[in-house]
Amino acid sequence: MPLKKIQMKSINNKIALAFFLLLFSCSIVKAQEIIKDSAVVSTKKVQSNQKQKIDGVIATVGDYIILDSDIDKGYLEISSQGGSIKDVTRCQMLGKLLEDKLYAHQAIQDSIKVTDTEVKGMMDDRLNYMVEQLGSLEKVVKYYKKNNEEEFKTYFFDVLKEQKLTSEMQKKIVDAVEITPEEVRNFFKTIPTADLPVFGAEMEVAQIVITPKVTDAEKQKVIDKLNAFKKECMEGASFATKAVLYSQDPGSSSNGGFYKMNRKTPFVKEFKDVAFSLAEGEISAPFETDFGFHIIYVEKIKGQEVELRHILLTPSVSEESLKDAKEKITLIRKKIMDKEITFAEAARTQSDEKETRVNGGALINPKTQDTRFELTKMDPSLYGQVSNLKEGEITAPFMEDVQGKKKYKLITVTNRINEHTADYAKDYVKIKDLALKEKQIKAIGKWFDDKIKETYIKIIGEYRDCTFTNNWLKK
Repeated sequence: MPLKKIQMKSINNKIALAFFLLLFSCSIVKAQEIIKDSAVVSTKKVQSNQKQKIDGVIATVGDYIILDSDIDKGYLEISSQGGSIKDVTRCQMLGKLLEDKLYAHQAIQDSIKVTDTEVKGMMDDRLNYMVEQLGSLEKVVKYYKKNNEEEFKTYFFDVLKEQKLTSEMQKKIVDAVEITPEEVRNFFKTIPTADLPVFGAEMEVAQIVITPKVTDAEKQKVIDKLNAFKKECMEGASFATKAVLYSQDPGSSSNGGFYKMNRKTPFVKEFKDVAFSLAEGEISAPFETDFGFHIIYVEKIKGQEVELRHILLTPSVSEESLKDAKEKITLIRKKIMDKEITFAEAARTQSDEKETRVNGGALINPKTQDTRFELTKMDPSLYGQVSNLKEGEITAPFMEDVQGKKKYKLITVTNRINEHTADYAKDYVKIKDLALKEKQIKAIGKWFDDKIKETYIKIIGEYRDCTFTNNWLKK
């Protein structure tokens, strides 16, 4: 969103990048444990009769410590992802690490709970990504300079737990911030005319969807095929192999139909209901969702998590059904063009898409949850259909094929908004969002000021010469 940018006072763009990449790298160790171990090292004398540096510890925040090597790991991660580190100073990197540790420390003080199950789910997702990038788990372990897989996973679990504590603490602060219409008005008034944000061209669109009917005979063909797969697997065939060969789910077929899920995982209700009704090793009967027909095989049940494989088959649509659907939507368009019915009325009474039907076919932007779509950020397939339409014009009927599910559509542009300087009345939602973000940033700034004062914080050695945005040195 190319709105006027409001930066958090302690995070510039490059440090924000560092923050994202550091999610894979920041060490987390209880300060008491490290200092205890380091004390032994510090008493040893080298040949020059001077004490050794205390294990690279450069800062302490509550129960957490930061090592000098954490900063080096941050640079390594940025470079490995193709980012530039030339303008990111060690002091800036340390400032971001101090913020993370204070968030995590205070999360514990506030009794914010992070379960092992949540962390393990995060770890599995991250490990899958890293293995995909590096080629194997062994290479991941080597990259992080750990001696074995167990040592790495223990280390990485703690890293991710800190990240989760940090994000939950941030969320708690931000979610508590609310804004009134009066505050939004005052925020807008404080922006100099020359500095008002410019909003890009937008449009509002609506659609009518007609889905070709699938015959009972076609549905039964798919059910019979899935029942045959189930029988073969119960007799010893590989469910994973069947999924690779036959499943029409592009998200899992190449992985043998594998998914890991808990009650909060965003799967459709019908799928979750079946998955959590099965015992370990059981294969479901065929069942239907909006995506088609499925069978599920539960491999493992680990507490609240289920590891499963599934096969999805979508019934074929006959040429006759496709022809009927096209004729129906063509007739609907003719009635609209002849002024017999409005587009919105046709959508409410005849569209097969229940999500948009109640709103007269109006599409909701999934990124902003309002009805406006910025042209430069619109989904390419949607943009291709509407970019040349004038307000009120309707596309010719066209067929959309998504994952084997065919449907016919009409799309109209209900409103075009040209690029313009922010207007309080027309752009209230966007201005409110900007005002809320500014208030949230101020709330975070005040939170840091307050918590730094009441938390044990110590910065060691040359880093005491850093100039920080936050008052970490308590001067």
